[in-house]
Amino acid sequence: MSSTTTASGIQAAFAAEGAKLIQIGVDFGGTKIEVAALDANGNFLARTRAPNPGNYDAAIRAVCELVAGVEAQTGGRGTVGVGAPGSISPRTGVMRNANSTYLNGRRFREDLAAAMGREVRLANDANCLALSEVVDGAAVGSQVAFAIIIGTGCGGGLVVNGRLIEGANGIGGEWGHMPLPWPMREEFDATQCWCGQRGCLETWVSGSGLQRDFAQAGGARLDGESIIRQARAGNASARAALDRYVSRLGRGIAALVNALDPDTFVLGGGMSNVEELYARLPDAIRPYVFSDAWEAKILPARWGDSSGVRGAARLWLM
Repeated sequence: MSSTTTASGIQAAFAAEGAKLIQIGVDFGGTKIEVAALDANGNFLARTRAPNPGNYDAAIRAVCELVAGVEAQTGGRGTVGVGAPGSISPRTGVMRNANSTYLNGRRFREDLAAAMGREVRLANDANCLALSEVVDGAAVGSQVAFAIIIGTGCGGGLVVNGRLIEGANGIGGEWGHMPLPWPMREEFDATQCWCGQRGCLETWVSGSGLQRDFAQAGGARLDGESIIRQARAGNASARAALDRYVSRLGRGIAALVNALDPDTFVLGGGMSNVEELYARLPDAIRPYVFSDAWEAKILPARWGDSSGVRGAARLWLM
């Protein structure tokens, strides 16, 4: 099928083959690949996952096997949408900016399509989170919704009036590679990001950023959950690290407010499970907003870890 195939066109093609049409989403993560099949109402029909082999050719095979598996379980054939790190360059058609660096420079979408014998739609994983939550999640009814992933890395996705905004160069929503705004003196000596720049938000407000900051301030090398647990137990160093984290995340979101003024922010990724963020972030954001008043919803993703795979499946709705 051609790259211009429409959702209605592929439905007709599948119907001609006598296949029950399902929506298949692929969440291509750094450590695992999840594939799910949804019906037209967004109900899960089948789900499966496998470790990501971390090798390009093996990853292509793994995706194909997982897609075939959910189709066998459901007895249907599906449109396929993929959420992946990075994005496709509109100039060259190859992947770029993926922290799974073996994807960069490869025609990942086309290679998947060739291996599966059908068109594949692909978007950044944070964009899939945003789309999922606008369709039937925490951001239903929002005019301007921004989804933020704060996990091992940091990303963002923007949906305006129900449409995913990828931008003229395909980098819309790449909030994690903006610099930390309004830096304090102790933040001037910024860590180098994997992208080559220094001071990217990803190095400050990801779960990895929290761990690094806690260790550099004299704490032990702990994972994020342990730091939050110690903060709740009253450990002064852990509480100070959480305070710094809230301030940095608040300033990062304030920059988005000043540029886009979303009515809803949806948080995903491991750090989105820190309940304190939802109560504390408004006060951390408000002093930096260029307005006499500011209100917006800041919510956890309704679908949690499932938002990525659900949003990928819904790429065919766009």
